[in-house]
Amino acid sequence: MNRLVTVFFLIALLPNAQGQEFNNLPVTTQKPPLHGRHWMAVTGKPLAATAGAMVFQKGGNAVDASCAMLAATCTMWDVLSWGGETQALIYNPHTKQVIAINALGVAPTGATAEFYKSKGMKYPPEYGPLAAVTPGTPGGLMTMLAEYGRLSLAEVLAPAMQMAEGYPIEAQTANSIERGKAQIKNWPYSKKVFLPHLDENREAPNAGEIFVQKDLFETLKKLVETERESLAKGKSRKEAIYAANARFYQGDIAKEIARGCREQGGLITEKDLATWQVKIEEPLKTNYKGIEVYKLQQWTQGPVMLQMLNILENFDLKHMGYNSTNYIHTIYQAMNLAFADRDFYYGDPAFAPEEPMQGLLSKEYAKERSKLIDPEKNNPKIGPGDPYPFEGKINPFRDTLNKWATSGAREHQLGNPIADQRFFESFQSGTTSVEAADAEGWVVSMTPSGGWVPACIAGNTGIGLSQRMQSFVLDANENPFNVVEPGKRPRVTLTPTLAMKDGKPFLSFAKQAGDEQDQLLLQFFLNVVEFNMTVQEACEAPSFKTLQMHSSFGAHEKSPGGLTLNEQTPAWVRKDLSRMGYKSSFQERTSGPINAIWFDWKHGTLWGGSSNHGEDYGLGW
Repeated sequence: MNRLVTVFFLIALLPNAQGQEFNNLPVTTQKPPLHGRHWMAVTGKPLAATAGAMVFQKGGNAVDASCAMLAATCTMWDVLSWGGETQALIYNPHTKQVIAINALGVAPTGATAEFYKSKGMKYPPEYGPLAAVTPGTPGGLMTMLAEYGRLSLAEVLAPAMQMAEGYPIEAQTANSIERGKAQIKNWPYSKKVFLPHLDENREAPNAGEIFVQKDLFETLKKLVETERESLAKGKSRKEAIYAANARFYQGDIAKEIARGCREQGGLITEKDLATWQVKIEEPLKTNYKGIEVYKLQQWTQGPVMLQMLNILENFDLKHMGYNSTNYIHTIYQAMNLAFADRDFYYGDPAFAPEEPMQGLLSKEYAKERSKLIDPEKNNPKIGPGDPYPFEGKINPFRDTLNKWATSGAREHQLGNPIADQRFFESFQSGTTSVEAADAEGWVVSMTPSGGWVPACIAGNTGIGLSQRMQSFVLDANENPFNVVEPGKRPRVTLTPTLAMKDGKPFLSFAKQAGDEQDQLLLQFFLNVVEFNMTVQEACEAPSFKTLQMHSSFGAHEKSPGGLTLNEQTPAWVRKDLSRMGYKSSFQERTSGPINAIWFDWKHGTLWGGSSNHGEDYGLGW
């Protein structure tokens, strides 16, 4: 790690190094890049990447493989489960279009701001059945597979079903279960699954122990049985997959999910499940120096990266030098401007009021916002802007906006180790990511999440419920677009990315970890585009993070001036940043985990990259 990071910092600060081709420099990465000609599969667990490879070898395309990886990571509880949510961008080589998949669950019946306030809550809870939106991942998987895949549901779920019958659990997940066992014991169905050594000193599975999930296996078995029965009746492949989907959301599986949830104090009803649907949407995009960057709509934080790119187009980043003081400061300020807008304006576009996305994503608005960046110091009071004039309208929330911008509420002052640890965890909460591409041209970038350990399992289904309700607010003064309502999707952090250049896929990339996602994805993208790094170098290169936006989890706090730097940041850069008003904390590795695929059109090959910490990695052929 030291050699790699030192090389990068020296390159950043050498005056003659600017503009050199990074991929021609003798830089050693901790992980080798992946190379493939026919396909690439990258995700959060090596076993899950193997599941993707198995499906590719069966003749599946990138959509089939990504669905297999999604199923495997959920079964392995890679900081998510089957009751969570799935967000994806898909490039269809036949239509030459990027498609957005919205498989985020919704607030259930009775989930109102008044309901949660009556329980003395400032936000919906972090854990338990009252934290759950309706499950989205099963529907997202089956919709993507039916619409864009080649294989059957049985073929795609086969690896996950084998794992549900029993797989050797990794230390990371096993230890997470042990740490969360006090909460797990509150939920009888979770206790049955997660704690096979109840009343022993260690109640969770041990690393390498065969972890068995009988209820989950039976649920998945019901899906493939329904598909098989439908095919036997002469239904098409697509119709058979949707029949399985109907059984999950409208049949006996849905009935047991609702029963199990409500038995444990939750709100999800059978009607909530029956009326929920996956949405296939048009993504949002911007153009950065000839590269089109695609993100999901404003029910995610994804557009914030588009806003940051629009702002940063007004600066010569390459001339500043990679990770120089000026570079870190400029990007940090652009982040703060965009995230302040996210905190106030983003929400579910299916509900009023309508988010001002045309104004927020306009180049003119970005240019005006960029003028607020003081080159000499941090502005800890920066607030949301007013994008309405940039779409010819008057801001209906001007009074609320003025109060928001001057409020110091929910600010976390760093200094208490215990409180700080919880604060950092809220920003760094992980999930997983899935990247897949094939020779036909299909590309998938996915950031699924929800139902992480400790999860409340819904009855005898093996389905761990989501905890995504906590991303809502209860007070319209905080964000008038993201107040909880039944049937509404919370504004989530999950944000896959696709970039196109000259009409062809250029980069597919995503990462885990809550509010960090678009911060680090932005820097990864700039590493490639501005500093000519290879995809693996860009994945491993040290990044930095702002803590000056409101967390989307827990108490929704922020830390004005809070900055996380890599431990190898030179002393003179640290000193300059401190002088500019930053309050720095440090981490050994700050690169991700990012998973990515770069498309080498010159040679007709695929490059896979993955950050140098965590278990994320992949396979190519």
